[in-house]
Amino acid sequence: MTIFEISKSNRIGYELPENNINDFDLNLPEHLIRKEDPKLPQVSEVDVVRHYTNLAAKNYAVDVGFYPLGSCTMKYNPKINEKIANLEGFSMIHPFQPHETTQGALKLMFELKEMLCEITGMDDMTLIPSAGAHGELTGMLIARAYHLSRGDTKRTKAIVPDSAHGTNPASAAMAGFEVVEIKSGPDGRVDLEELKNALDENVAVLMLTNPNTLGLFEKDILKISEMVHEKGALLYYDGANLNALLGITRPGDMGFDIVHLNLHKTFSTPHGMGGPGSGPVGVKKHLAKFLPIPEIVKENEEYKLNYNKPDSIGFIRSNYGNFSVMVRAYTYLKTMGKDGLKKVGQMAVLNANYLRKKVEKIMEIAYPDFCMHEFVSTCEKFTKETGVKALDIAKRLLDYGVHAPTMYFPLIVHEDFMIEPTETESKDTLDKFAEILSKIFEEAKENPDFVKNAPYNTPVRRLDDVSASRKPVFRFNFGK
Repeated sequence: MTIFEISKSNRIGYELPENNINDFDLNLPEHLIRKEDPKLPQVSEVDVVRHYTNLAAKNYAVDVGFYPLGSCTMKYNPKINEKIANLEGFSMIHPFQPHETTQGALKLMFELKEMLCEITGMDDMTLIPSAGAHGELTGMLIARAYHLSRGDTKRTKAIVPDSAHGTNPASAAMAGFEVVEIKSGPDGRVDLEELKNALDENVAVLMLTNPNTLGLFEKDILKISEMVHEKGALLYYDGANLNALLGITRPGDMGFDIVHLNLHKTFSTPHGMGGPGSGPVGVKKHLAKFLPIPEIVKENEEYKLNYNKPDSIGFIRSNYGNFSVMVRAYTYLKTMGKDGLKKVGQMAVLNANYLRKKVEKIMEIAYPDFCMHEFVSTCEKFTKETGVKALDIAKRLLDYGVHAPTMYFPLIVHEDFMIEPTETESKDTLDKFAEILSKIFEEAKENPDFVKNAPYNTPVRRLDDVSASRKPVFRFNFGK
């Protein structure tokens, strides 16, 4: 039910103060002037509060239950992060205030940048990009600027493994590169022979996620780095899976030249449903001059925004990023400390491998190797035997109060789940998830149609995904 459907004539929840401004002519164009009153709902205050409270109760969130989305690191968000982000000095500032009045905010961002450089092994960093994909585009524009600054105009290709995140090829293409896909080896990692054949004098960059989307660490990363750099290309790090490596190893030490991070994943700030996010981009010193403007600098204990960077790729968005997300990430880093971050990485890997061993008794593991923070399982054989698909199992999970894992990704595995438990989940939660998954597989064997028609206990049943994407309804129908 929508707010319009509970509307009743003459119900009032709020009244504006009496207008004491004399009428005046705004001289608006005729086509901008309303011909009739807006169709606003007429509801009392308690109607509004109950309506939206009930809607909120229908939402699923990491504060409600287990959220094992692979590669998305939907970890618990400590409430102290929210408290600090809502301090008046942070929440009430304006991006166009003089820098003399925002020293606290600038200091926070400067120190956050330094901490992220230390964590990733980078020499400099920008916090401006709005999210991961925006960070990817920023990194690709930096790679292009680097090659063009050297007069190397022939480097038009970006190599992307077939297990990469879907935004990687899109970001490379948006930056003007031709995307070259290389196939993974039988172990799910980069095939060195495939890479060797793809590397030539026209390659500008290799985009890599490590651990990759299958949750596997690239054991040959130093060799890969050597091969890429020997050809004069750059090595780009997609930081979506950094949660597995915190405090254990750094992309910069592996040979990466550019790295983007997801503050809204790795550093415990809420995300999903379109934002807000934050995708800082770090670089080695030979690329620092290409970072976007403005940059935060410290001069004689004063923090300023510097716009004087002649080699910069320029502005990539208005103002200086999603500040409230940065405050949350800063709070998380200060709370955890060096030892705490290392434990995050260790526990993320431990939880994933524990759950992998539980799940492999229920469904096949696509690449049965020691994983990092996530793993990919497949029910392809089970689907052929019973007709029950991964989507059906995912829908049935909802009836048990568990959010479904990432499905049908990466594309190189069929009828798959990508499962990431994160470091914040207990052994009890992981055991319960495996138990529920086992029950659903037994249900599917005994009564496939029952699972095919799930869910049964959710506010709505199965939706028509095709119609929703091709013929979306964004406005309430008032009967016209």
